[in-house]
Amino acid sequence: MKACPEGDVLGLVGGTAVVIYGLRCVGHARCEEVCPVGGIEVGVGDLKSRKDVPLLDDEMQTNLPRVFVAGELGGIALVKNAALQGRRTVEAVVERIQGTGYKAAPGTLDLLIIGAGPAGLSASLMAKTHGLSYAALEKEDSLGGAILHYPRRKMVLTQPVDLSPWGALSREEYTKEDLLDVFWRLVTENQLQINFGEPMESMERLNGHYVVRSKLEEYRARHVVLAIGRRGSPRKLGVPGEELPKVMYRLVDAESYSKKHLLIVGGGDSAVEAAIGLARQTDNEVALSYRKEKLFRIKKKNQEKIEVLFDQGKVTPIFSSNLREVREDAVELELADGEIVERRNDFVFVFAGGVPPFRFLNQMGVQFGGEEAC
Repeated sequence: MKACPEGDVLGLVGGTAVVIYGLRCVGHARCEEVCPVGGIEVGVGDLKSRKDVPLLDDEMQTNLPRVFVAGELGGIALVKNAALQGRRTVEAVVERIQGTGYKAAPGTLDLLIIGAGPAGLSASLMAKTHGLSYAALEKEDSLGGAILHYPRRKMVLTQPVDLSPWGALSREEYTKEDLLDVFWRLVTENQLQINFGEPMESMERLNGHYVVRSKLEEYRARHVVLAIGRRGSPRKLGVPGEELPKVMYRLVDAESYSKKHLLIVGGGDSAVEAAIGLARQTDNEVALSYRKEKLFRIKKKNQEKIEVLFDQGKVTPIFSSNLREVREDAVELELADGEIVERRNDFVFVFAGGVPPFRFLNQMGVQFGGEEAC
């Protein structure tokens, strides 16, 4: 219980260890590592009943033969987990190739990797190490996956992770910038083949291999690793004025804002971290609007920091509220009792989650759990 960075996920009730705040678990697996009797196993549960996770076998293979998933899309977050899954999926590919004696036909890659976050980079490194013909496609113009969109100097919890033969992430915390620098060194020192600015647009199975079309090229590959994460595109609220340039869906540099009237919409870690960062700048007035009556499922460190800012009056919580309209110099919020509140406003930051790429994957034939396709 003490080993968990998120605090009281587990607890003792009547001398028996039980899950107290299961929603706070993000997959650190420290409890599993330190349990003296091996009685704890951290996983994603029964995938057959989860509509938000592809159906996967023990090798992280989807229902499509030789199409694997690595990283957050598989249901468990954290850099360490993503990197390990990227490594393991490629090891599974190597075993299949060695076991069958398969040799790729001219113009067909052994492996195509979609995404250049921690999972995609780890998979690319292993593909290069094992001498596979491969390429990685990244929709952004830079690497890092979801980390690329974190605020400046955000601390990223990694846990030590082996990236052999290149090296290791030896620290438990890195700033966003330091971690991206490590990733860039990994890419350049190993001359990894990553094609930036190439989002995957389609994938189809053809004569024992896969044809993947990006925005720029068409690729043929025997195996595919999907390391695309779960972020998708930002979820919009659909309220009047949301198209104004003052409305944004991520915060990159909190220090760019001072002496402003700011509204944060959302109650997850991204919203709370944005509120914390903006409240630390000079003379900002920061309000946090959340549709529920209190904050749920945020990291323990964020919970402690935001509560201090609430107490100090540096962040004004407006719980049980919904953004109703955005205007040039103000916003309207609707409270639970129907009251409409107007607040002066310069910028709005919306953190309402993303639209995950589930439908896109369904269209390619990837199956998810649950009774119906996502």
